[in-house]
Amino acid sequence: MRSYFYSLLRKYLSLFILPQNSVVEIDPTSSLLVGAMPQGKVAFRSFTASVDLATGFQDSTVFPVENIYDSRPDYIVVSGLIHYERDIQGLLSDVHRMCHKDTRLVLTYYSALWRPLANFASKVGLRNKLPELNWLAHEDIKNILELENFELVRLDHKVLVPFYIPIISNFLNRYVAPLPLFKNFCLLNIAIARPLIGNTHEEGLSPSVSIVVPARNEAGNIDNIIQRIPPMGPRDEIVFIEGNSTDDTWSVVQAAQVRYGAERRIIVAQQDGKGKGDAVRKGFALATNEILMILDADMTVPPEDLPKFYHAIKDGKGEFINGTRLVYPMEKEAMRFCNLLGNKFFAMAFSFVLGQRFKDTLCGTKVISRSNYLQLANNRSYFGDFDPFGDFDLIFGAARMGLKIVEVPICYRERVYGETNISRWRHGAILLAMLIFSARRIKFL
Repeated sequence: MRSYFYSLLRKYLSLFILPQNSVVEIDPTSSLLVGAMPQGKVAFRSFTASVDLATGFQDSTVFPVENIYDSRPDYIVVSGLIHYERDIQGLLSDVHRMCHKDTRLVLTYYSALWRPLANFASKVGLRNKLPELNWLAHEDIKNILELENFELVRLDHKVLVPFYIPIISNFLNRYVAPLPLFKNFCLLNIAIARPLIGNTHEEGLSPSVSIVVPARNEAGNIDNIIQRIPPMGPRDEIVFIEGNSTDDTWSVVQAAQVRYGAERRIIVAQQDGKGKGDAVRKGFALATNEILMILDADMTVPPEDLPKFYHAIKDGKGEFINGTRLVYPMEKEAMRFCNLLGNKFFAMAFSFVLGQRFKDTLCGTKVISRSNYLQLANNRSYFGDFDPFGDFDLIFGAARMGLKIVEVPICYRERVYGETNISRWRHGAILLAMLIFSARRIKFL
């Protein structure tokens, strides 16, 4: 039972903790979790008291707890420890001091509904006998995290059958456990939290922005884009990626680079492939600043709204900033009725699959730090490379990395020049296929 349960738990955690990530488990009760991971280390706060709870660790795996404060690992795992920790708040206070701003705390705990079965399993030797004192509700966990300056990013509910039954265990744990009703009866809860740490930018120095503008058949919008983007950081740049237009967009962006070059840093390039996704990836590769933004060249998202996204990421409100067009009233012709229904459906579906709330997944304006994007891009193969839009590649990657996702409401405008490059039905079918594929990779593990 223990071997099967921990193999499940390792599989769930491997969604977030990649082989190249540094990870430390605090006071582990088994060597079958982090101790079995490629870069896994374990640390005991009180060696003589806690080591009795665990056996089978290799010497190279045990890490002095004092070293964590200097090494600042990518992930810190606290698995089941809160059930017998007398001072949970003190534990989280210690863990917070071990974190840097990009560290993620992985906290696992069990549902109180399973308490009688857990006690029975301990009595008959199916699990270790532990001095469990605490069985906390989700709200209590969230409250204690907030008290110690952690923000809950996502909470997953896993495992309906903690022991192996051929075919049945896999079906129930993989496909049934994540469903809205059945998740309430799951044994295991996995909380991902980020430490809230003050602004790390040097006083007086603000990060700069690279605004990537994919532009295909948008010649009439180029000058307006440059003129209307407000200054945000000290060295902002606009990166136009022209998409093999049938109008004169390419010559227009080249002329704009010359005309505005004295007052704005402008980079222009033509994409090698097709689709917005290819353009976004090329633009991000050319960008040089700390913050990366996407602005659609149709200006249905007003360039004047970009500072709202900038301040949300600069001030630490979120790590992946997504625009939402479905809060404020939109202009009459901005979105067709069928498109509106599609947006609402995909928002609900993505919220379920990715474990964080989305109101509008299809807004083209998205913001991420350069450092997080590079890590995301290095692991893009997990979800495949078939996103023609570029937006969902970012959404899936951000969710997998446990980034805090925040939505910024914008006033959605009518297109005033040109025609949309989006095919409602064809692209909608592609998006549905992407959603189903990603659900199997991130939700139904």
